[in-house]
Amino acid sequence: MKLRQLAHSRTGDKGNTSNISVIAHDPADYERLLREVTPERVKQHFADVVKGTVVRYELPRLGAFNFVMTLALGGGVTRSLALDAHGKSLSSALLDLELPDS
Repeated sequence: MKLRQLAHSRTGDKGNTSNISVIAHDPADYERLLREVTPERVKQHFADVVKGTVVRYELPRLGAFNFVMTLALGGGVTRSLALDAHGKSLSSALLDLELPDS
């Protein structure tokens, strides 16, 4: 199962930092996402992109998380040669994260 089956996401950026919100479609899935979508798994998922830290902020009343990833945008919008210097496609890439069946 892919994360996109349980959640949707949005992406933002500031300099060389990207943040991705992950919002459960159904609040009942929040606890599963809490267990499965850890900062470590997100860092591993973006191993070729994120050179810094991944911090997860939990928003249980919203059924959401915000992942802040440093050193993630090739130096930032004004310095990166990446096709997607803002990192907007990272939210879609995160939704491809495989979750174990449960």
